[in-house]
Amino acid sequence: MIDDEDRCYRAVSAKDARFDGVFYTAVTSTGIYCRPSCPARTPKRENVRFYATAAAAHDAGFRACRRCRPDAAPGSPEWDIRTDTVGRAMRLIRDGVVERDGVAGLAARLGYTTRHVHRMLLDGVGAGPLAIARSNRAHHARILLETTDVPVTDVAFAAGFASVRQFNDTLRTVYDATPSTLRQKARHRTSKPAADRVAGRISLRLAVRAPFAYEPLLSFLALRAVPGLETVEGGTYARTLRLPYGFGVVALTPAHDHVRCELELSDLRDTMTAVARCRSLLDLDADPVAIDDALAADPLLRDAVAAAPGLRVPGHVDGYELAIRAVVGQQVSVAGARTTLARIVHAHGTPIEQQAHPLAEAYALERVFPEPDVLSSVDATTLGMPRSRAATVLAVADAVAVGKIDIGPSADRASLRDQLLELRGIGPWTADYVLMRAARDPDVLLATDLVIRRRLDALVPRSATDDPTARWSPWRSYAAMHLWALPATTERQS
Repeated sequence: MIDDEDRCYRAVSAKDARFDGVFYTAVTSTGIYCRPSCPARTPKRENVRFYATAAAAHDAGFRACRRCRPDAAPGSPEWDIRTDTVGRAMRLIRDGVVERDGVAGLAARLGYTTRHVHRMLLDGVGAGPLAIARSNRAHHARILLETTDVPVTDVAFAAGFASVRQFNDTLRTVYDATPSTLRQKARHRTSKPAADRVAGRISLRLAVRAPFAYEPLLSFLALRAVPGLETVEGGTYARTLRLPYGFGVVALTPAHDHVRCELELSDLRDTMTAVARCRSLLDLDADPVAIDDALAADPLLRDAVAAAPGLRVPGHVDGYELAIRAVVGQQVSVAGARTTLARIVHAHGTPIEQQAHPLAEAYALERVFPEPDVLSSVDATTLGMPRSRAATVLAVADAVAVGKIDIGPSADRASLRDQLLELRGIGPWTADYVLMRAARDPDVLLATDLVIRRRLDALVPRSATDDPTARWSPWRSYAAMHLWALPATTERQS
């Protein structure tokens, strides 16, 4: 995108919100960087610089615009799409790996030296891993300061800073303002009194790219909700979370232009990670306009896309959990898989303290999904499923527990698929389903799925000689969601 600066400037001139978060616009005459849709007067072309990340703009000496607040834009969809090392690194940084394990931990996850990772990120996005992580922390801090009443000191640690001094220094550098100033200006701008705060709860508004078809997303999650672990009630999806520093509970209430997110965490240091995983769960950083335009260009999907513009692919908050659920769901109904999973969670999941998490009590959430090492050591005969499938469940849990398989943001998708297929009892459907939802691969059709196969048979003319699904690449995961959503009575085209 940045290679075509003329296209970037056209987007800025049109104030096209579709590019918010995809790139950032810096103005040399003011020293400010903005989102492309900033309502300020369009700067002269010779005064504009374009950056792939906010961190690159920071490193170049620019400060964030106080009018358009580029930190509030949705994340770039490019990092979920890219399968290269830079894309994997950006997903890991977004998940908080640098805050937990440092740059050395990030490099170890990627299998390169710290120097090489720094060089790749600098070449690819214009900033090194520390600068990107610092920019992410600053952005999270500003959102917490402006949209919540969390004490300033708690905001520092919730955003991932190691100290309050580092927090204050970074915000002065990035925003030319103190934390207290940012909060006061936000309250003055909204003219709203501070809301009553529930102890231990953080309430946020998660940015979304429109259009956003959230009703099918909630229906998909509701159909598969495991009692005691998750639920969908009154337009809100709630579930327990297993996070690096402890447990948590989240309640997500989607709307057309944002998602209301309420978090209760055992440790505030998990805030950034929890938000990133919730965004992945609801696919909030997708580019729905580009996806819909590509799929609607094919007459086979045109009506389906028109019926559900902005349809998303449900992700997951824990790749390991999703893989176990996929195995349990093999060759059984969705309701049957949900019943079996509920028994597993009740028997082996970690109880969550409802007194410390009022959201858990409000939504009848009792346990966190079993840890990999716990599940891998249980008696297969107690899982309530055929012995061969139970053995596969234990094998997946053991592979994750010992680090043989990484089903997370750093996963190399091609390698992950091969590793899954090497496990006895996992076939192409299960491996592809994990890639689609846990590894966020946008180009998985699930062609072996029975329902999708029937929909394709009904849509594709008998005389067709080519593969129509090739035209849907690289958005075949979204095409699969549209095919799943089609009515069962779809008639074959002549």
